[in-house]
Amino acid sequence: MLDIRRLRQEPEAVRKALVKRDRNLSAAIDGVLERDVERRAALTLVNDLKAQRNEASRQVGELKRAGKDATKLIQETKKISAQIAELDDAVRKAEDDIRGALLAIPNTPLEDVPAGGEDSNQVITQWGEPQEFSFDPLPHWDLGENLGILDLAAGSRITGSGFPVLQGWGARLQRGLINFFLDIHSTEHGYIELRVPYLVNEGSMIGTGQLPKFADDSYQSEQDGLWLIPTAEVPVTNMRSGEVLALDELPLRYAAYSPCFRREAGAAGKDTRGLLRVHQFDKVELVRYEVPECALEALEDLTREAETILERLGLHYRRVLLATGDLGSSGAKTYDLEVWAPGVGQWLEVSSCSTFTDYQARRANLRFKRKQSEKPEYVHTLNGSALALPRVVAALLETYQEEDGSIALPEPLHSYVGTKRLTPPE
Repeated sequence: MLDIRRLRQEPEAVRKALVKRDRNLSAAIDGVLERDVERRAALTLVNDLKAQRNEASRQVGELKRAGKDATKLIQETKKISAQIAELDDAVRKAEDDIRGALLAIPNTPLEDVPAGGEDSNQVITQWGEPQEFSFDPLPHWDLGENLGILDLAAGSRITGSGFPVLQGWGARLQRGLINFFLDIHSTEHGYIELRVPYLVNEGSMIGTGQLPKFADDSYQSEQDGLWLIPTAEVPVTNMRSGEVLALDELPLRYAAYSPCFRREAGAAGKDTRGLLRVHQFDKVELVRYEVPECALEALEDLTREAETILERLGLHYRRVLLATGDLGSSGAKTYDLEVWAPGVGQWLEVSSCSTFTDYQARRANLRFKRKQSEKPEYVHTLNGSALALPRVVAALLETYQEEDGSIALPEPLHSYVGTKRLTPPE
């Protein structure tokens, strides 16, 4: 959520940054500022009326002590109190309107984020080379079916499309990858491993920016007022909500595995085959709380930590700086990591690494103090997928396939999966 004081002090700078995302946001800024003027005017009038009421009450006391009639003054005091109550209601309504509008306005992108849509995204780096084959590589859904490790039809029978079933060595591969990711992040990168709830309340969804914008893309348990998490970012980011951290507690680095649930109502029919777009998937998420001046460096570190996993798996990937039109609403700057999947001939996003400046922290009330005597400041939050499993599995199967349909797993996974090679059943 944007700081209302920043809107008052530098409205044109905020407007300029936001219209890089969407021209219509200029009107939203105007609406917030207009309601803020009304709220502040009402507050000034309330304070004036309270001063008048206090003076009238003092005079009523003096009249009563002198044995004089104070009826007329008492009636005037009651009228002032009624005006104050009416204005208090107007102030509360304005505050609710302002908060609601601010919750719907996205974060301001950083200056080095390119303007434009998806076609304006910038490839920053590439690592490795695409795998070369002496045969036509198969897509992962054919490989998985031939190996007996991926059963899309069973998932459809159980639930519906977008809920795949992994079995046998496929389930072992997924479990091995999760443990591999978590071990590297917790032992080498300094993250505290967490096991978090997969259901969260509305406040937590608001805190990270999933609500109100992505309500239609999320699964809800209406009876309980809870939401299935779209990512572990939601419970992990909100874990210290309402606390005031000491400076020496920062940075905080958390890593958490979770299943993720996304309806993705707006993505129907787009890249839906196999594991390319599913409604339930596994992911290891990294979350950081940083002091503001260290957040940009932390974004580079976070992205490198995710890239390290891809390099150890030997997967050809690229880092992409997202343009404003492709940037998530809470993000100020985002790098996507995309792996090359030779069977489908596509770059597949397996990670998004973002800094949110203080946008999430204001929503979730995440603060710290540099000194005990100083006022609290908002932390800067960051997160990144490291990594999302379905497309990593797809890229692994397609990259390491051999002509006989077997998969020669990269060496780091041998001990985690319990085999060096996945072979078709006889």
